[in-house]
Amino acid sequence: MSSPTPAYRDATRSLEDRVSDLLSRMTPEEKIGQLMQLTGQFDFEKDIREMQPGSMLHILGERMNRAIDCAARTRLGIPILFAEDCIHGHSFWKGATIFPTQLSLACSWHTDLLARVARVTAAEMRATGVAWTFSPVLCLTRDLRWGRVGETFGEDPHLIAELGAAMIRGYQGRGLGDPEGVLATAKHYTGYSETQGGRDASEADLSRRKLRSYFFTAFERAAREGCATFMTGYQSIEGVPSTANRWLLRDVLRGEWGFEGVLVTDWDNCGRLVWEQRVCATYAEAAALALKSGNDLIMATPRFFEGARAALAEGRITEADLDEPCRRILALKFRLGLFEDPRRADLAKAAVVVNSAPHREAALAAARESLVLLRNDGVLPLAPTVRRIAVVGPNANDDLSQLGDWSLGGCQYTPEHGKHPRGLTVTVLDGLRERFGATHQITHSRGCGIEQAERELIPAAVAAARQADLVVAVVGDSLPFIGELRSTATLEMQGGQLELLAALAETGTPLVVVLINSKPLVLPPAVREAAAIIEAFNPGMLGGQAIAELIAGDLNPSGRLPISIPHHVGQQPIFYSQVRGQHGDRYADLTQQPLYPFGFGLSYTRFAYSGLRVLGEAPRVGEPVRIAFTVANVGPRDGVEVAQVYVRDEITSVTWVQRELKAFRRLEIAAGQSVHVELELPADAFSLVNADGQRVIEPGDFTLFVGPSSQEGECLRETVTLS
Repeated sequence: MSSPTPAYRDATRSLEDRVSDLLSRMTPEEKIGQLMQLTGQFDFEKDIREMQPGSMLHILGERMNRAIDCAARTRLGIPILFAEDCIHGHSFWKGATIFPTQLSLACSWHTDLLARVARVTAAEMRATGVAWTFSPVLCLTRDLRWGRVGETFGEDPHLIAELGAAMIRGYQGRGLGDPEGVLATAKHYTGYSETQGGRDASEADLSRRKLRSYFFTAFERAAREGCATFMTGYQSIEGVPSTANRWLLRDVLRGEWGFEGVLVTDWDNCGRLVWEQRVCATYAEAAALALKSGNDLIMATPRFFEGARAALAEGRITEADLDEPCRRILALKFRLGLFEDPRRADLAKAAVVVNSAPHREAALAAARESLVLLRNDGVLPLAPTVRRIAVVGPNANDDLSQLGDWSLGGCQYTPEHGKHPRGLTVTVLDGLRERFGATHQITHSRGCGIEQAERELIPAAVAAARQADLVVAVVGDSLPFIGELRSTATLEMQGGQLELLAALAETGTPLVVVLINSKPLVLPPAVREAAAIIEAFNPGMLGGQAIAELIAGDLNPSGRLPISIPHHVGQQPIFYSQVRGQHGDRYADLTQQPLYPFGFGLSYTRFAYSGLRVLGEAPRVGEPVRIAFTVANVGPRDGVEVAQVYVRDEITSVTWVQRELKAFRRLEIAAGQSVHVELELPADAFSLVNADGQRVIEPGDFTLFVGPSSQEGECLRETVTLS
C-alpha cells in the first residue's frame, strides 16, 4: 500500500499547513542548507547532495536543469530558488537584451519606461528558468569616485524611490503568481554608497538620523511597494557590519516597515565577518551573529554550513533560530509554486523570447529617452552642408564599453563565458554608418586607447578630422575603471583621451563629443568648448542607433541628468541637496557649483514656465498641498519637458538641505502649445528628520521651486505657509 502524500506536497492545503509540515520533517542540517545561497560556478551537484542549498546563483541553462533534477533526488525534494544578477537586462545570458545601465535609465525620468524595461527583463529571465533578480539598486550616490555609481539611479532620494518602485512593479508584475514575473531585490540595504574616499565597501560614516533623512527613503518605498527581497550591503555603520546590524534588519526593516519577505546577504558577507571585518573569530560565531541579526539567506559562504552546525552544537543558536528564516524561505517557494513547477530552463522558448524584436524595440526606446544633450551651439541637428563625418575615439566602436558593467565580458564572469554577440550591439560607429552611410562620407579612426594610451594613433585621427566637416569623438571610460572593487582616485579621462581631444580641438573642425561613461567624469577644455556634448553613460545594445538619431535630428532629446557633473574631482561631494551652513559659498580656487547640475538637459526646442500658484485653502500641517503651473513649448519642434518641483523649508529646528526634489512630470508638448499642470504634493513632502531622529512636519514657510532643473535661478518660486 502506497504511503499518503505528505501535506507539504498537497497544493490544496493552506500555505501554513504546507510550511509547518515540511519544517517538521527537516533535520537541522536540511534547515541550514535552505538558508544558503551557493554559486553554481563550481561542482554544484556535489554541493546540492551534501548541503541541499535553498538557493543558487550563477547557474543557467542545462546546468540549471541538472541542478533541478539533483535537488529532486534529495530526501525531501525541496526545489531550489535560482537567482541571477539581471541588472539592466538578463545580463549574463548570452544574447539577451541589454538595456542602458541604471544611471543611464535614470536620465529618462520616466517611470513607465523603467517598468517596461523590468518587464522585458523578467520575460527573458522566466524563459530561461531564473526566478529572482538582484535589482534594482537603490543606493544614493554621494562620491563620484565610487566604482558603482553607474549601478545607481543617481543622487536624489525621491527620484531613486520613484524609479526603483517602477522597476519593482515591472519585475514582479501581478505578484508571486504572475507567470511572467520574477522576484525583485532592493539593494544594498542601506548606506553602502556613503564611502570614505570613494573606496568601495569602506566604513560608512553615518548616524541613524542621517540614514533616516536620506538613505531610507527609497528602501522604505520599496518595502511598502511589496518588494519581495532585500539585500544587505558590504559596509559597516558606526562599527556594525550591515549583516550584523539588528537595528537595521529587525527593528527598522521588519518592525517599522512591515517587511515580510526574504533578506539575503551580499556575496560572502557572513564570511567577511571573519576574514575581512574581523568582528568574529570563527564561522560558528559569524553564523550565529548573522542569524540572530535577522538574515535569511547567506550568499556565497560555503563555510556557513559547518559554522551553523557548530553554532548549534555550542549553544550559540537553537533550532528555533533556524526555523524562523527557513519558514520564510519555504513560504516563498510555495507561493512561487516551485514545488509544482520548479521552473526548468526552456531553451526552445528562450530562443524565441530572448532578444525578440519587441524587446529590442524596448531597448531602443530606453536608449532614446536616456540621452542627455548637455551643450549645443547649433551644430545639431546636423546641417545639410555637413557631408563628411570623422568618427574617432576609443569608445566609438567598443561594444563592451557601451554595454557597461554587469554583462558578459565584464568582471563578474570569467572570460571563457565569452560576451554578447557583437552583431547584437549597435555602436556609435555602427549607428552613424547606418544612418548616414548612404549619403555621407564616414571615416573612422580610434585615436587612442583608454587602458593603454596608444598615443601613436592620434595623428591618424587628427588627419581624418582635418578632412571632415564634422568630428564625432566618442570618449569616456572602460570596464577596468567601472564597478565593484574598481573605484577611481580621479575623475579624469584615462589613457590618451586628453591629448586626443586637445589635438582634435586644434583642427578647428566642429566637434561633437559623445560620452560613453559609467559615471560623470571631469570634462577637459576641449570637451567643454565643443560644439555639442551628448551624455549617454552606458546606453546598452542599441545606444549607437539612438545617438545617431539624435545627431541627425530624428530624435529630439529629452533626457535630464539624475546626477551632477563636477568641474573638478575636488568638489566631491557635489550633489545638489547640500545641508545649509558653511563659511562662504565657493572654494578659494574654484566654484562649488557643478559644471552641469542635477536635472539639467537641453532640447531642440525651448520651454517656458509661468503661473505657479498654490490651489485651495491655506494648507495645515499634515495636509497635502496642491499646486498648478503652465509649461509652454515656445520653440520650433514638438518635444518633451521634465518639469521638476523642489521644496525648501525656510526655518527648521535642525540644519536641513537647501532644497529637495519632491515631484516631477514628463510633459509631451507640441510646438506652439502649452500644458497646464496640476499636481498634489503629499504631506510628507514637507517633512524633515528632527534631532531625535523622528520624521516630522514643522509649521512655517516653505518655498516651492518649479522649473527645468535644480538650479534656483531657472525656476519659478512661490511661498506656502503650513499652519
